[in-house]
Amino acid sequence: MTDEQQNEQPQEERPRVGSVESLKTHVLEHKVDMALWATRALTLVFCISYLIPIFGNPHSSYQKVLMSNAATSALRLHQRIPSVHLSREFIAQLLMEDSAHYLLYSLIFMYTSPVTMVLAPIFLFALLHFASYSLGLLDVSQNNALGSRFLISLVEFQHRNILRGAAFVEIFLMPLTVVLLFLGRVSLLTPFVYYRFLTLRYSSRRNPYTRNMFHELRMTMEYTVNKPGIPVFLRNAVNRAIIFLSGLAPAVVQQ
Repeated sequence: MTDEQQNEQPQEERPRVGSVESLKTHVLEHKVDMALWATRALTLVFCISYLIPIFGNPHSSYQKVLMSNAATSALRLHQRIPSVHLSREFIAQLLMEDSAHYLLYSLIFMYTSPVTMVLAPIFLFALLHFASYSLGLLDVSQNNALGSRFLISLVEFQHRNILRGAAFVEIFLMPLTVVLLFLGRVSLLTPFVYYRFLTLRYSSRRNPYTRNMFHELRMTMEYTVNKPGIPVFLRNAVNRAIIFLSGLAPAVVQQ
């Protein structure tokens, strides 16, 4: 939804402590990082505008969220892979980047009917990375705004829960896209392309949360259906479904 958006933990290096002049220098020397900070801020603003449609059309805000997330993902992808060359090796490297996954995520839902849940991973990743970098900027400017620092630090302390929540929504969106297909709200290709996105997230090298969440959900379901009192037919059906879904999981290269 993280690269953003990116299912990815905050990896950007924080600015070092300095003066206000250091902040100006940092802005000039880290234009791409500041552009990322700005696009994430816009993502948060557009998400709020979509949920609370006071300013503008909600559908327009929905599109702007996806576009700003795509811009963030493209900038992060440029940071990770600055040189572009058409080859099988380059495509393989590109598909291993979390930012490429979330660029694909934005494109999948760009031209579908608005689905509020689609914005949840985008909002969570934007909030996490925006807060992380904002805290660094406060350090650079030696800003002692305790309230702001407290709120940003609070978000950082909750980063694990935020990433787990984003991963859960991404998984749940897979069956939801199938339901939306029958409701006529997404195209026939959407579930298939989204399945590809989910396999990329499962295989992510930098963010294991999607993979871990699949494991947690499997353990929870197995524990639940094996409780006394659960009908045998239901237990067998769930276990067969678990085996089937586990077989769809892509192989993960150990780093």
